[in-house]
Amino acid sequence: MTETELDIPTADGAMNTRVVSPDGDGPHPVVLFYMDAFGLREELHEMARRLAAKGYLVLLPNLYYRETRRFVMKAGEEGMNQMRAMMGRLRIDLVNRDTRAMLDFVDANPAADARRVGAVGYCMSGPFVFAAAAEFPDRIAAIASIHGANMVTEHADSPHRAAARLRCEAYVACAEIDKWASAADMAVLERELQASGAPFQLEWYPGAQHGFVFPTRSGAYEHASAERHWQRLFDLFGRRL
Repeated sequence: MTETELDIPTADGAMNTRVVSPDGDGPHPVVLFYMDAFGLREELHEMARRLAAKGYLVLLPNLYYRETRRFVMKAGEEGMNQMRAMMGRLRIDLVNRDTRAMLDFVDANPAADARRVGAVGYCMSGPFVFAAAAEFPDRIAAIASIHGANMVTEHADSPHRAAARLRCEAYVACAEIDKWASAADMAVLERELQASGAPFQLEWYPGAQHGFVFPTRSGAYEHASAERHWQRLFDLFGRRL
């Protein structure tokens, strides 16, 4: 496979993006990989490679590009406060503009099969993949939200409200121990997914904590659950892309 770093032009500037391509000329189906709140790092690059190894052209953008080209998490409470602040400023409407830019990029890329696009989001990006599917229903063929945070809020752009407009297949992985995604909230989300009429699976991971997919997340990573999430991703994208 090949990896490149490039800038994708957006309405708000240049979004630096890691593009991981499988071997061969393609065109390859596309996966838009939305980062978690800790930002781009080698751990996410390795996850993108794992998707590319299955034949997908993966776009992994720096969603913090409006503020920094490289977010480095500082230790301690100072770092957590900075991360929370940046995450709070990353509104769904802004990320929808970024998604539009990524779709324009794959439309112009001969190595990408722009007719087959899926999206996966982790933690803070669970809402972003729901928003992408609702905003671009004719473009996004499958989405996966993995221990997504704040999936049910009082805001007009809450993911549970977007769920009713889904037309693609969705997979939602829920950690049993997750203060950002309660069982009550997930029940609300599930009802809205059912109302959409679109195919979906909302799956609980017993005993798993928020962040269980990330090998470097000390105290949260859980190998068996992480591998199960990978199999669900490969199955979903294999069906729809």
